[in-house]
Amino acid sequence: MRMERLSQDKIRIFLTFDDLTERGIQKEDMWREIPKVHELFSEMMDQAYNELGFDASGPLAVEVFAMPAQGMVVIVTRGKLERDADSHAEDEEEVYELEVTLEQSEAIIYRFRDIEDAIGAAKTLSGRLTEEGRMYRYQNQWVLTFDPAGLETSGYHALIAVLAEYGEASSITPAVLEEYGKLIISSNAVKVLAENFMN
Repeated sequence: MRMERLSQDKIRIFLTFDDLTERGIQKEDMWREIPKVHELFSEMMDQAYNELGFDASGPLAVEVFAMPAQGMVVIVTRGKLERDADSHAEDEEEVYELEVTLEQSEAIIYRFRDIEDAIGAAKTLSGRLTEEGRMYRYQNQWVLTFDPAGLETSGYHALIAVLAEYGEASSITPAVLEEYGKLIISSNAVKVLAENFMN
């Protein structure tokens, strides 16, 4: 479980499928109100407080993005708590008011520390698995994204295996890349990289 602060009132938590499995939670369970999911959320909020000083009291908006190969991204935004002037301190129990939004992202997204790693991945993929993909520059890293729609299951797993060899799965969502990343190659990124960086 990794977490980072996005702003004063917003954090992002990256859960791998191993994190979920260790707690006996299936991906589908994140959509259901079950005690295990509540325990996981409490654990995440405790860790967020210890690591980031994020105080989770009051209303929280929770967005959960499921990503096929990488796991889940949970974005927690703290809302403003409106208190009555006559409310008493003893009424303030630790209650999370949750507004949960769930989104499924099918995109395969991998980041690379330097361009050489992205080129290596592209050369391995080109002519064998796919010529597709988009490339972004985001937070000093190179990011390749793929839409798995046209891939067969074997091709899907092979693509992920190659990408994992050169880079690492990213918890960035496509929407974040569109808004904050810089689009470097808009289509056929694998082909463009492989052809333009021949040894």
